[in-house]
Amino acid sequence: MYPAEFGFKMPPEWEKHSRTFMEWPVKEAIWPEPFTEILPVFADIAQKIASFEPVTLIARPELADQATHFCGPGIDILPLEHNDSWMRDNGPTFLTHSNGEIAGINWIFTGWGGKFPANDDNRVASRLLRHLEISCFDLPIVMEGGSFHVDGEGTLLTTEECLLNPNRNPQLHRNQIENLLKQSLNVSKVIWLKKGWVGDDTDGHVDNLACFARPGLIITQVCSDPADPNYEISRENIKILETATDAGGRHFKIIPIEQPPADYYQDNRLTLSYLNFYFVNGGIILPQFGSKAGPNDQRAKDILQQLFPERKIMTINGLIIARGGGNVHCLTQQMPAGI
Repeated sequence: MYPAEFGFKMPPEWEKHSRTFMEWPVKEAIWPEPFTEILPVFADIAQKIASFEPVTLIARPELADQATHFCGPGIDILPLEHNDSWMRDNGPTFLTHSNGEIAGINWIFTGWGGKFPANDDNRVASRLLRHLEISCFDLPIVMEGGSFHVDGEGTLLTTEECLLNPNRNPQLHRNQIENLLKQSLNVSKVIWLKKGWVGDDTDGHVDNLACFARPGLIITQVCSDPADPNYEISRENIKILETATDAGGRHFKIIPIEQPPADYYQDNRLTLSYLNFYFVNGGIILPQFGSKAGPNDQRAKDILQQLFPERKIMTINGLIIARGGGNVHCLTQQMPAGI
């Protein structure tokens, strides 16, 4: 039985949250050294989110005191075993019902196609939902929350590179995956982009590429340098969006944001994206990427402020977090407010 059959659906991220969930970093998750640089930056993100809405931080029991030390008394700590810090992908996907009830999906999580240990991460969603005493839908599909976006009116955005990758659900073809998404999240239209950014070890999560600002309006990160391998990826995805329509038959208005300049850490190109921002109640938490990206950082902030004049934009050090392979959207999972 799937959530849509019971009237549940995934709301868009900009709707009101009851709280945000995060997971305290674990050294064994192979964060690039120096690991000690990660912790104050992560704490800063949690504190900034907490200035808008409650934050519950999952921490390994032996690291609960460390998390409290860095984050302070304003963050709720929930001791729970986990492997890594990317709550978007291993946490539950929350759903709402018109009667005000909240439920959650427990997807199968395999560490991004078996790249990293995930036994404890794969239990986080079900354990958290049990702790919250929220209904849980255990669904038989490998899926990560960063691999899709919804507009709240029946449209879902994803990528072929991730969802059709044989390291996720090799037994399922595209139509089967699309139908499962429709039944799980209560959408009627799936828009498939092609590839994600070069070097993205999530295999092309859409939350680095594009997102809905509201129904009918998509923000997308672009690359204007023909010498950059992201250039052709960007052009192909833009062409798809320009010809696509949403569940209501509307063509999209597309707002481009230029990518940050290429940056590297230990000879590896970092996956840097302004689209990996996070909606909070009354605000936006936006990654910024340092002096090299200064003009691009400012333009991205200006564009988002124009799109969301009612929201306060707070920035975080996205360059440090990007060493781990994601950013603030990847680190967070919103629990919607009930009616």
